[in-house]
Amino acid sequence: MKCSVTFVTCKNARQAERIARALVTERLAACVNIVPKVTSIYRWKGEVCRDTEAMLVIKSRAAKAKAIERRVKELHSYELPEVIHVAIAGGSREYLRWVGEGTR
Repeated sequence: MKCSVTFVTCKNARQAERIARALVTERLAACVNIVPKVTSIYRWKGEVCRDTEAMLVIKSRAAKAKAIERRVKELHSYELPEVIHVAIAGGSREYLRWVGEGTR
């Protein structure tokens, strides 16, 4: 079983927690870390913007990546939410097994 980590930025901790709870409750993710108060500097519609956001670090099966993306887009307030999937090349076998069991 292949696992992945998905990164999603949210407008605030409240939105981040709502999305994280939904993903874990629906077994799309085994665990979601919420990193509060990340500073994001980006270009949007021709302007350089700076915002304080919350970052989700979502651990799941790689096969659930598309479903996670769909669900994040349903729950997110941004016009274009950041959803980046990264394959996990290795790690604790026991932890990755736990990720798999949590997303059955």
